[in-house]
Amino acid sequence: MADQLRVTLVQEASDLDPETNRTRLAELVPEGSDLVVLPEAFARDFGSPGSDVAPYAEPLDGPFATALAQVAEQRGTTVVAGMFRTGEDPQRPLNTLVVRGAAEASYDKIHLYDSFGYRESDRLSAGGWSPVVVEVGGFQVGLMTCYDLRFPELARDLVLAGAEVLVVPAAWVAGERKVDHWLTLLRARAIENTVHVVGVGQPGPRYTGYSSAFSPLGDVLVQTGPHPGRVQAVLTREDLEAARRINPSLANRRR
Repeated sequence: MADQLRVTLVQEASDLDPETNRTRLAELVPEGSDLVVLPEAFARDFGSPGSDVAPYAEPLDGPFATALAQVAEQRGTTVVAGMFRTGEDPQRPLNTLVVRGAAEASYDKIHLYDSFGYRESDRLSAGGWSPVVVEVGGFQVGLMTCYDLRFPELARDLVLAGAEVLVVPAAWVAGERKVDHWLTLLRARAIENTVHVVGVGQPGPRYTGYSSAFSPLGDVLVQTGPHPGRVQAVLTREDLEAARRINPSLANRRR
């Protein structure tokens, strides 16, 4: 069982050109991390509100996932990044997190962003309720995407499935209160579940940025601002175990 997990948070904007994003992976994914997290929809940005993203959907063995696997192998790490994945409905693909490298998995976003004047469900399909936990560097890592963060039941199901770290790639749209909501909810998911939480968003001005890692007691480990950047956090098993001794809320739950 590993004592620590080195996580790099890569807050970079995705381009509208998929080839550009694939090419940039080599410069954005560093060596020296157990886990590297890029934002939601990094394979290709959403585009303007209401844009059709179906032409940019790929299978899990397509160009983006293949490039991600190659870079992860070259850097000796595991990488998480968002893409649009082909599904049953060719007009409404899935919003998927792909994990490649020392670990391999995928997660289809469950809660589509039908909120704050947007309707993600008009152009994307929701994944089924299937919480995904994958082992990375000796830690159990649960996957969530952006709007999923507003639904504490998903975070709790991931933790009950063994997650010790929650990773939340996002394209958290900027606006009034949005930075405050993002940071408050990341911290809340950490505190209420006594787990590490890592949120990685696309930067401003369209999105909020403020990628952050929180300890299981809600302490800020690292945090960016609104601009592009890259930071590393070290998540420790000592902090996880100490938090669960101090605040045994998982053991005290009645349901």
